[in-house]
Amino acid sequence: MTNNKSKLLRRLGIIEGQIRGLKDLVEKDTYCIDVITQTSAVKQALSSFEDALLADHLAHCVVRQIKSGEPAQAIAEVLKVYKLKRK
Repeated sequence: MTNNKSKLLRRLGIIEGQIRGLKDLVEKDTYCIDVITQTSAVKQALSSFEDALLADHLAHCVVRQIKSGEPAQAIAEVLKVYKLKRK
């Protein structure tokens, strides 16, 4: 994660702002469809964050595990993430 830490933190800051915006919309009794539209944007932002984090993990951590003779651990982690993403 070290290589992309600043990018990931920036994304989280954006998501944090989106969540605050959602709270404001609810406090202001904004039209439901507009709130749902914003929740969709938040979900997409979180999904993009996960994708970036996973790509970094695969490119660095999993490769390192395989090179250091721990392929079973690498495979187990990839399968765990795959199952989590399917939920």
